[in-house]
Amino acid sequence: MASNTTSSSGNNCKPSSEGGGGSGNPCVSISNCRKIYVQRDYGEGSGVKFQTRFPSDLEGKIIRDEYDYTITTMNSMYEEAERANCSTFCEGCMACVTAYLIYFCSETHYEKCLKKVSRFVAEQNERVWTKRGLLITDPIEKGLRVIEISVLTEPALNPPPTTSS
Repeated sequence: MASNTTSSSGNNCKPSSEGGGGSGNPCVSISNCRKIYVQRDYGEGSGVKFQTRFPSDLEGKIIRDEYDYTITTMNSMYEEAERANCSTFCEGCMACVTAYLIYFCSETHYEKCLKKVSRFVAEQNERVWTKRGLLITDPIEKGLRVIEISVLTEPALNPPPTTSS
């Protein structure tokens, strides 16, 4: 299943002046926004890859090509992060030789790629997604298990319970 619509809490909602009201609707708090989840694709192993099937819940909210570009680009960035080459081999050897102290001074190839994905997600949110009342949460914040897409213009179907003091 490519998407699952539920509610969850978070704190990424953009005020309507920053693109949260794509269709003229006011922005809903991120903790009360409707969520759409794009699941991991384990069809080719356990490497980080997300399903590319267009979620029906996004129909009419974003152009399919923009969705495909975002997911495909993220998948290729994660593929690059997990690719072994001479550089990553040398990185591992240096880590062993220095008793892993090298990682206090430098980032791993994987960490650099994760930062690249984070920058890409922020850029896509700014250029495409928030203008349509949507917000992608960086998958690292969800443990690389799902891509969470918040629909900033729609309240959650089942709002989270409130606690009373």
